[in-house]
Amino acid sequence: MKRFRNVRLYVPGLFIAILLFTALFSEFLTPLDPMEMREDHTLQPPGKGFVLGTDEFGRDILSRIIVGSTLTMLVSGGAVAVGTISGTLLGLVAGYYGGIVDAIIMRACDVILCFPSILLATFIVAFWGSSIINLILVLGLLQFPRNCRVTYSMTLYTKNMEFVEAARADGASRLRIVLRHVLPNIMAPIIVQVSLGLGSTILTESGLSFLGLGPPPTVVTWGRMIMQSMRFMRLSPLVVVWPALVISLTVLSFNLLGDALRDTMDPRLRK
Repeated sequence: MKRFRNVRLYVPGLFIAILLFTALFSEFLTPLDPMEMREDHTLQPPGKGFVLGTDEFGRDILSRIIVGSTLTMLVSGGAVAVGTISGTLLGLVAGYYGGIVDAIIMRACDVILCFPSILLATFIVAFWGSSIINLILVLGLLQFPRNCRVTYSMTLYTKNMEFVEAARADGASRLRIVLRHVLPNIMAPIIVQVSLGLGSTILTESGLSFLGLGPPPTVVTWGRMIMQSMRFMRLSPLVVVWPALVISLTVLSFNLLGDALRDTMDPRLRK
């Protein structure tokens, strides 16, 4: 059982590490210019100088997937950072202080969760505009209530434990208790939520790009690759299969990593 849990942790972790390396050094890893159009090599199958073939404009698919990983990791990482920081801070405040502050913060989370994620993101992006900054903020807003509710529930459980009561009896301030005693003891579920949130954010960003509400058209994204090439699926299905496969493997890896981290960090499952 332990060996199986290690495989679940290391295999998706290795894939994500390779993906991060590719995103950081995509400029040096692309075999060909991802924006160069080759009229005499349109919809080419894998091989003949193109590892994954070409799209309807003769652009190298592998190079475009590599370049698209940079934006995907930037947007998803930024959005999860925004959602995690804001959700953790407000969840700590709501869980520890309670009262009217608790009611306001948690009802705000309930309002956001009432709407389907892709529908709410589509509405806000269409209203604000589809810049990269707006996309990060919108996706971060979608991650906020989940992180806030996880932090809130763990704070309610932790604030009444003996070591917190001891710190309170010792005269420690509320801020010190929250930062030095409560927060370090609830980090495990927050880390797991970060991993799971990255997968869902990548999926939502790809969906927005597919709908034409992602970054500007000049920026390569996996969702936009699918949207632009879906008209040519009958002539060459691989132009859609490759970016869809990368999205699926990335989301699956983050979800498996989150499950493995949860099992590893849960003391009840270590035996």
